[in-house]
Amino acid sequence: MVNPEKTTENPPSWLRIRAHGAASGVAAALVWPRLQLALKAALAAGIAFAIAPFMPGSAADYPYYAPLGALVAMYENVAGSMRQGLQALVGLSIGVGLAFMLFSLGHPTPLTVAVVMGLGVVLAGLPRIGSGRDWIPTAALLVLLVGGHNPDAFSFGYLFQMAVGVTVGIVVNLLVFPPLHFRAAALSIVELRQALAQQLWDMGKALKESWPPEHVDWSRRSEALAAHARSVRYAVEKADASRQANPRRRLHPRDINLDYRNLRDLEKLTFHVQDVTQVLSDVIWAEDTPFVIPDEYAAPLGDAMAAVGDLLRATEEDNPDRQAELTRTADEEINELTARLGSEPHPSDAPSAVESILMSLHRMLRVARPRRPEGQQADPSGSPSET
Repeated sequence: MVNPEKTTENPPSWLRIRAHGAASGVAAALVWPRLQLALKAALAAGIAFAIAPFMPGSAADYPYYAPLGALVAMYENVAGSMRQGLQALVGLSIGVGLAFMLFSLGHPTPLTVAVVMGLGVVLAGLPRIGSGRDWIPTAALLVLLVGGHNPDAFSFGYLFQMAVGVTVGIVVNLLVFPPLHFRAAALSIVELRQALAQQLWDMGKALKESWPPEHVDWSRRSEALAAHARSVRYAVEKADASRQANPRRRLHPRDINLDYRNLRDLEKLTFHVQDVTQVLSDVIWAEDTPFVIPDEYAAPLGDAMAAVGDLLRATEEDNPDRQAELTRTADEEINELTARLGSEPHPSDAPSAVESILMSLHRMLRVARPRRPEGQQADPSGSPSET
């Protein structure tokens, strides 16, 4: 086959790109999880500020640090709230201790402030402090400059009210509809699987068109598929984190291990689909690629791609018999074409790219079969059975 010249399209204007980015950012900021987190942060800050004046001793003189502590501890999941709140308190304690150590040098001066900031930044590099590292120089500076006239009372009030706020934030996040991000993870897995199936269908259709193909969108999706796979990993990891220390997980059980296994399979599939996309794009458009796809192999190769895409699509259906049938169909088409390729003489002097694509399809088929929970396994007929 002859490789035609590359086709190009005018890129979207800068204004359209910025407008689309701004619209996407606004939409992302207004989704329910973010609004829910904002409402809980507001509730926690209000409660913390309401009880702050009733704290003992000098702590009652610094009520505004309680809502700050509530905001510090507010995170998108319960385990994150506990971890972030504890890390902040550890960082504050180190910073206060640093300030008291330097108070022995006398009243704050430009030199002592500089020394405190420098040591604070050094201590912020300690391992396992996490978000608390940012509070070390902040706490030290506040004690030196704000509490300089009475550092003991200020430090006690500051730490106590921050601890009160952190506690309130954790309790509110724990009791007020703690989020479980299972649905987002499940939807992202389904969407990526469908995107990979669509890519295979489109490439199979391109193989059956006169070259160069009329539809070329598939050739530009490689990076988009990789980005989609990364977003799925983020969604699954977020779902996993959301169930930790979450009392609602007992009411909404989910096999996260199955999600991780599906994720790893989809990442492998994405790699192989990207490889086929690149090979096919090079064969059609790249002028320096010697490889070809002989005409007599184009249509059956397209059918094999579509068959693997059909299997990916059927993975979302609760129909093991259909999934088993599509698996056999795809396997037969790939094996038949592989056997044909090995038995027939090569009709062209140029090397064929069919072998490379068939190898990728074989690998896709190995991981495209539906995953089942660990307590189930497939019987020979393809139906799940309890172990």
